[in-house]
Amino acid sequence: MNVLLIGSGGREHTLAWKLTQSSKLSKLFISPGNAGTSMHGKNVSLDWRNFKELKAFLLLEEISMVVIGPEDPLVEGLHDQIISDKQTQHIFVIGPKKLAAKLEGSKDFAKEFMQKYAIPTAIYKSFTKETMDQGIRFLEDIKSPYVLKADGLAAGKGVVILDDLDQAIAEFSAMLKDEKFGEASKTVLIEEFLSGIECSVFALTDGKTYKLFPVAKDYKRVGEGDTGLNTGGMGSVSPVSFADETFMKKVETRIIQPTLNGLINEKIDYSGFLFFGLIKVNGNPFVIEYNVRLGDPETESIIPRLETDLLELFQATAEKRLDEIPIQISNQFVSSIILVSGGYPGDYEKNKLISGLNLVKECLVFHAGTKQNENQEILTNGGRVLALTAFGSSKQEALAKVYAEAEKIHFEGKYFRKDIGFDL
Repeated sequence: MNVLLIGSGGREHTLAWKLTQSSKLSKLFISPGNAGTSMHGKNVSLDWRNFKELKAFLLLEEISMVVIGPEDPLVEGLHDQIISDKQTQHIFVIGPKKLAAKLEGSKDFAKEFMQKYAIPTAIYKSFTKETMDQGIRFLEDIKSPYVLKADGLAAGKGVVILDDLDQAIAEFSAMLKDEKFGEASKTVLIEEFLSGIECSVFALTDGKTYKLFPVAKDYKRVGEGDTGLNTGGMGSVSPVSFADETFMKKVETRIIQPTLNGLINEKIDYSGFLFFGLIKVNGNPFVIEYNVRLGDPETESIIPRLETDLLELFQATAEKRLDEIPIQISNQFVSSIILVSGGYPGDYEKNKLISGLNLVKECLVFHAGTKQNENQEILTNGGRVLALTAFGSSKQEALAKVYAEAEKIHFEGKYFRKDIGFDL
């Protein structure tokens, strides 16, 4: 089977690494990929928004399956384009269609869906520029902290939590009036703050049944002790100690099954990963958000624990026979930390030479923001540069390995959090 994987981050390198372990795989192409993905397949420069160019490649390389990593192509309807063309409609696509992807593409849509199907989530109201005054009054009537969410995609930066009312009003105004996040903040949600501990739950579904992947916990803030600015993610661990059997039973019966039943009821055909960003409040799960793809950096912790052939799971998903494939998960602990560029998530420089990768022996190295120059040297090419992932019989053992190996890698401005998993 010839496969095209779309994306360029740590999630895509991890998926490429896992897909190449399948006996079903003939050729793997990654677009655009990074310096790491090129070790597992062929990086190709394709503009997925240019369907004519993409279609020509799919036909030329006899692609049987397209795996869509990031959210943008899903929200913009790439799945729909591929299967609506007579010459490419036979190609399997992993990742939901445009309507289903609204679960991530519009927080307002997702909240309405959760309300309709009685899926536990925080109380909220949504506002536009025209109803801004009502939004300010709503802020004045609720208790702090104040949670503000841009309705659309904002590269993980569209959620703001503030303790001060004046700051919350100023931020609310900036999001709506000043269009701080552009189109994404044409509608802004004000949400009740839920106090608890978070985790990420992933299900692969063919629209009828689902398979649970390992639960992970990621760490978004740049500073230790969960301080400082939000990032795309500074590390993750799996399994998660508080996501025990009792809690996960509640997650399945109160959240996952009602979500799938709701999609079926709405006649929304869903094929691919469904991510549940959850918070545990007094022992009960609430949905913070849906994502319609794997999370990053959670992918770097959960996919290494998967012992089943991933391509076989994807094929069964596309053929709507996922219930036929048993899923096997390693009982080992996996910890992953992200090495980032100095200054991230603010301004940072690229093109810094990375050295020491050949010295790493005790963990997996997944590339995120990297590229190769003409001398085949590996350079930084993003804020999140590398993910280091290690196995252990305990979380502590896995973290000890990964932190020891992180010291062997060098690039100017390298930074990583030294407290991943501190709250478990």
